[in-house]
Amino acid sequence: MFQLGKTIVSEEILDEDFVCNLSACKGACCVDGDAGAPLDQEETAILEAVYPEVKPFLRKEGIAAIEKQGTFVKGEDGDWETPLVHGSECAYVIFDNKGTALCGIEEAYNRKKISWKKPVSCHLYPVRVKEYSQFAAVNYHKWHICDDACTLGKELQVPVYKFVKDALIRKFGEDWYRELEEVAEGLEK
Repeated sequence: MFQLGKTIVSEEILDEDFVCNLSACKGACCVDGDAGAPLDQEETAILEAVYPEVKPFLRKEGIAAIEKQGTFVKGEDGDWETPLVHGSECAYVIFDNKGTALCGIEEAYNRKKISWKKPVSCHLYPVRVKEYSQFAAVNYHKWHICDDACTLGKELQVPVYKFVKDALIRKFGEDWYRELEEVAEGLEK
């Protein structure tokens, strides 16, 4: 672990390799698990605001879950998250013709219907950020469903922090990311 500004960062994001392999996992991170995608407080208002533009891209099961539970819910841990369909998949999940899970929010973004890509926690995955009163913990979340992504990352020699570069910059800024790169370069020497 090392400190960058007001973050405590796990060295695993520098040491481990990762590149999403959607053709292998079919987007399992969006459909497996027992909780929705973590949301920042400000993202709850964004989700509520963009929902009318996102709704046309969603499946009927997702729309039903959102209209019953709301555009966001409070999870068992007391934090905000996306609602689930039948306690499993994210309500914002859509599927392509190959059965791969994709994000309906991101689809609306890609079609230029909204200017918000998706929750930052989804953009950051496999990095998870836990906010505390004095700092944020930045950790690598290893999940067996991503074994193919780890294998592909090793083949391509892409460390986690490079794979999620845009998301880390979105969350912490370019200066923070430059400092992270300096730490990584220092560890390589």
